[in-house]
Parts: sequence; C-alpha cells; structure tokens
Amino acid sequence: MNELVRAHTELSDEDVAWLHLLVADWQIIADLSFADLVLWLPDREGKGFWAGAQMRPTTGPTAYVDDVVGTFIPVGRRPMLDAAYAQGRLVREGDPEWRDDVPVRVETIPVRRGDRVLAVVGRNTNLLGVRTPSRLELSYLQTASDLTQMIAHGFFPSPGPRSDHADTPRVGDGFVRVDATGRVVYASPNALSVYRRLGLSGDLAGLSLAELTRELVPARRRPDEETVSAVLGGRMHRDTEIGSDQVAIILRSVPLRPQGDHIGALILLRDVTDLRRRDRELVTKDATIREIHHRVKNNLQTVAALLRLQARRIDSASAKSALEEAVRRVGSIAIVHETLSQAVEENVAFDEIADRLGRMVTEVSAAGELIEVRRDGSFGVLPSEVATALAMILTEVLQNAAEHGYGAGQEGASSGQITVTVRRLVGRLHVTVNDYGRGLPEGFDLDSTNLGLSIVRTLVESELNGQLEMTAGHPQGTQVVIDIPA
Repeated sequence: MNELVRAHTELSDEDVAWLHLLVADWQIIADLSFADLVLWLPDREGKGFWAGAQMRPTTGPTAYVDDVVGTFIPVGRRPMLDAAYAQGRLVREGDPEWRDDVPVRVETIPVRRGDRVLAVVGRNTNLLGVRTPSRLELSYLQTASDLTQMIAHGFFPSPGPRSDHADTPRVGDGFVRVDATGRVVYASPNALSVYRRLGLSGDLAGLSLAELTRELVPARRRPDEETVSAVLGGRMHRDTEIGSDQVAIILRSVPLRPQGDHIGALILLRDVTDLRRRDRELVTKDATIREIHHRVKNNLQTVAALLRLQARRIDSASAKSALEEAVRRVGSIAIVHETLSQAVEENVAFDEIADRLGRMVTEVSAAGELIEVRRDGSFGVLPSEVATALAMILTEVLQNAAEHGYGAGQEGASSGQITVTVRRLVGRLHVTVNDYGRGLPEGFDLDSTNLGLSIVRTLVESELNGQLEMTAGHPQGTQVVIDIPA
C-alpha cells in the first residue's frame, strides 16, 4: 500500500498511518459482514481509484477469485465508488454485480479522518450463499453495520495503542455483543463454551460480563479492576488476558458508537489454554537445553584442566605439546557451549566466539611473541552444529599460523599479525586466514600434514560440506581459504 500511495496519491504520512490502523483491524469487519473488503485510494489527478489493500472473510465465500491490489478503476466505471468519495456517505443502492456467474452485492463506505474523506472501502458480498440468517448472523451483520458507520464518521479505527497479542481473537473464536451498560445482548455458541470452561453453568444473556468475570476468575489471574471494567464493559478498545488455573482466555473489546454516542461493544474472546501450555513447555525445554549446554561447558573445562595438570607432570616436550593442543581443541568447543548456554535459540552469533578464539590462541603462543589476530567482516548467526565445527577449524588454523608462521627460529618473528577476513557470498560463507610469516615449507602437501590440519580438512569437507585451500600468501606468509554453505 505504501508504494501505491507514493506513486499515485497525495495522501500524507498521517493519512497513511490512519489507513494502516484500519487495515490492521478490518478482518473483524470482513468476517462480521461475510464479505470481501477492498480499500480504494483516490488518484492524485482525480482520474479514478487504486486498490490499495484487500481482505477476504473467513466466515463466508469470497466475492473475488483473484487479488485486485494494484488495479485501477477510472472515474465513471463504478458510480457507487465515485459517490461515496465525493459525498462522504455510505452508498448501498444498485443491483447486484455479476462476476464469473456469481451475483455480488456491492456497498461503498467512505473512510473519514477528521473532516476529510481519505479513501473508500468497497464491501463485496457473494450472494450465492445467502439464506435466511440465524440469530448469530443477524448479530454479526448488525455489528458490521455499526462498524461501517463508525468508519464513515471517522470513529473507527481507534487511534489508541494496538494489541500486543500475536494470538488476538477473531470473530469465529467467540463473539459477544454487550449494551451500553455492559450487559450481554447476545453471545455466540463458541463464546458461551469459553465461559462454560471458566465455570459458568447458565446462559450469558442479560448478565454483566465484568461482574460475571470477577466471580469466575481469581483476582490474581485477571488485570486490575479498572481494566476489567473498561474492557469487559465495552468502553476501551484493547485486549486483555484472564483465566483460572486451568483456563486462559484473551478478550478483545471494540466499543460501538456508530453515530458518536456509545451504544455498546463487540467483545471477541479466544480460549488460548493449549497455546499457553505449549508456551510453558517451550520455556521449560529452552531452559533445560541451556542448562545442558552449561553443564557440557563445565565438563569440557574440567577435562581441559585435567589435561593441563597432566601436561605439567610430563617431561617429554612432544607429549606436553600434544596435550596442550588437546586443551585448545577442548577449549574451543567449550566456548561454543558457553555461548549456547546464554542464547535463547540454538543459533549463535559467531563473531564473539571468533574473537575469543583469537585471544585464546595468542595467550597460549610461545613466550616473547606478540601476535595480533584481527577480524574483517562478520560471520553472522550460525546454527550450533556449524558453530562447533567452525570453532575447531578456526582454532587449528589460527594456532597453526601462530606456531609455524611466527614460531621460534624465524628472524624478526617477535611480533606478527593474523587477519581473518569473512564474507557472505551467494549463500556461502567465505573465510580467509592470512599470516605474514615464514610461509609454507618446501614441498608442502595438504594430503600429508599434521593432525591439526587433518582435523581441519575432515571438518570442512565432511562435516560442513565445504572446501579448503592452503596456499602461499601475498606477498609472503600463508593463506588458508575456507568456503562452506552459509
């Protein structure tokens, strides 16, 4: 809708905001009317109207087989549309239109904001399914008529704050019509069923909904008294949630004032007991998973500490070096689990992990060396299984660069830099690690290397289904390129 407004109309930002409020709530009107709604926006040159938004009913058959958003109707083709916009009144006269052998009753409703008509809502009812209406359908249609008059007079939508419930109720979930005093005039069978779950034994008709709710719902499970009176009394446009220890219900109140005076309200309600139970189960599972990651991290740190103690008791330099490498590998996995223990989802922001691995490698590098690991670019968020493998890969590559690129025996090797460059390209993660040290030994072959690089190759190619390259750097040093699916 925003694109159509900018391209074809002169509506201001405030006007568009008002139309967005209407579109956010007009599913209620479509369902109550058993009709399709189309928002027609006036062309800036006065040549006609553009279809800016469309809503189909969930309570009846659609009148439109195809979407009409973006289509244009010139002035004169739909006289009812022209009249509603020019005269600022609801237009209902006229014979049904025929669309694909389906008779459709069309009504046009001006959308007023203040003293201006911004647009027109076309209400299109498929007449093939029309029959003698039940009391439920009559209540729906009467409420829809009240809401359309509110649109025409500028009283709907409500300019107040929007609902913060993602599972806000719809018309079919439970419909209650209350009068100006807050007493129930009509309640749909679904609404009655919801209140029966709260403990109601009789009918809802004639009862004060707010007083009844206070009797059925414990004070600790309902909002403050002012909210209960305002929402269940039908005087405030908003949602609230109530319930007992076994039942959870969301209620939504829409005050009705078709001519300006408050005549009652539409109250929609939905039983969300199963949703809340699943929410609690998910929270419990999330907490359990985070606790497992925390314990795995603690166990890995214990293993690393034991290996470190064992290394101190060994005189053999090669054995001590092997144990220190094992400590690093275990530590890199522990860092991933520590991050997962603090995350809500099983995905991790890998930049922090990469930076910590860089610091870990420089901390355990040989004494006297000053090595800086710099990162250029962002890894982004990665799944836990990718993060664990990539952490081990990065640890081995960084450690290899620190030891063999700037290790003892190289002239001027008292300081150095390792650069990690990260790019996301066409659905792949491209990681390049450059050092500027002594470079690859003569006759280097990636197929016959040490354990660390064998681990790296296995993880990249088998675990992550990626590619690994290790070449001479430019102008010196070594370059390792890792390319994996993002």
